[in-house]
Amino acid sequence: MLDQATLNQLKTVYADLNSAFRLRVSAKGHPAEQELVGMMRDVASTSDKIELVELDSEGFETRFERDGEVLPIVIRGVPGGHEFTTLILAILNADGKGKWPDDGIRKRIAALKGPINLVSYVSTGCVNCPDVVQALNQMALIHADFHHEMVEGTHFQSEISERKIQGVPAVMAGDTLLHAGKADLADLLEKLEAHFGTGEIEAAETKEYDVTVIGGGPAGAAAAIYTARKGLKTAIVAERIGGQVNETKGIENLVSIPYTEGPQLAANLFEHLAEYPIDILEHRRVERIEDGPRKTLHMKGGETITTGALILATGAKWRQLGIPGEKENIGRGVAFCPHCDGPFYKDKPVVVVGGGNSGVEAAIDLAGICSHVTLLEFAGELKADGVLVKKAESLDNLTIKLNIAASKVLDNGSKVVGIEAKGRTDNMTETIEADGIFVQIGLTPNSAPFKGLVELNPMGEIVVDGHCRTGKPGIYAAGDLTTVPFKQIIIAMGEGAKAGLSAFEDFARGNIEQLS
Repeated sequence: MLDQATLNQLKTVYADLNSAFRLRVSAKGHPAEQELVGMMRDVASTSDKIELVELDSEGFETRFERDGEVLPIVIRGVPGGHEFTTLILAILNADGKGKWPDDGIRKRIAALKGPINLVSYVSTGCVNCPDVVQALNQMALIHADFHHEMVEGTHFQSEISERKIQGVPAVMAGDTLLHAGKADLADLLEKLEAHFGTGEIEAAETKEYDVTVIGGGPAGAAAAIYTARKGLKTAIVAERIGGQVNETKGIENLVSIPYTEGPQLAANLFEHLAEYPIDILEHRRVERIEDGPRKTLHMKGGETITTGALILATGAKWRQLGIPGEKENIGRGVAFCPHCDGPFYKDKPVVVVGGGNSGVEAAIDLAGICSHVTLLEFAGELKADGVLVKKAESLDNLTIKLNIAASKVLDNGSKVVGIEAKGRTDNMTETIEADGIFVQIGLTPNSAPFKGLVELNPMGEIVVDGHCRTGKPGIYAAGDLTTVPFKQIIIAMGEGAKAGLSAFEDFARGNIEQLS
């Protein structure tokens, strides 16, 4: 049952509901009936606009009605843990409240060819699942022929086994695995457009800015805030405000803030951006950039922007191994988040690739639930902090292999069964049996869209000078995708501010013409 503090908070959240909602719960005779009904009864008690209806029928699900209309979203199972927010937002979003995609993205969603019927499998301990579920719920509320079910896996193990789900979130369209793993609305929308097709989208008017920032992480947010404060007409184009920060758990090295968490910092960035006249164009991907005195940005979906100055701040993403069998088995045994997908491998053998802090931490965590963990490191020694290495070496069910390179992910046609690895000193290939492969080999810069536009070093980083200027007039870069050393949040923020001030300096000197 919900505690009093949560109930009081929900009363505030639901104080201004306009529509009348019914939570139609089917759980009769289910072993967890009281858990589900109790949760929904507590939620309904927080507003006279919410009514609980207990159905005398089989199943284990909650359906939603708004003013008598059955909504196209369903929750199967108990939405506890991280998915409790999904339940709360389902009601708020259906009432037209909460943070919604802007008009340009809503038009793309509405243009998808229906009917669309999706089922998302999640774990309540998964930190990435709510983003996927909540985005699809919003799409279902926007689109005229879109139905979405969330399945909380604890009470549907046989179904998960039958569908060979080995990682969450997993989004199924019929028998097709449409998506697996973390994603934002932009990722999901592109996959839906590719799978279902799209109709004609109303052409959008070209928008003009003095400064356009691509990327919504700490560097991009800082750059946009600084240029807006200087009176430059500014837009920020991002897949998601916060960027990689959204996937960071504890943050203890952001000076003046002893502790925060990634999602909270991302929310703070959005709140700070909203204090200024900055156009926040979220859930966007830039497909093509035309250079010139004014740069032209062509975005997925047909939107176009022209800008005097362009600041590139798209950060970095998790690096993949790039070996046979890896991409094909993402969500079928290849994973990148031990916290999200680790529970699927309870009492099973797994492999972790990568001997840095993230890899060794993952191996230690997984050793607590898996039958055995094999840690593969390419170098001759682990690169993690000494305290982590000492802990890993003390675990009886953790084997560390050095000077070895993963060469192929093995599967049986439906799921991962192991990995091939080759010794770097003896050139011998060995096969390691495993049900899961966790890839933890660091980050790679998100610079591919800018190849040919600005200079990249062999690592794919954008080459910048001490003022965050690239070799192209009017184009700047900041943060983790540049050659600046030490990929840290506080450094990215400083570099973003520097890029914004450098752009302002170029406007002030007349090197770039400001809009009237």
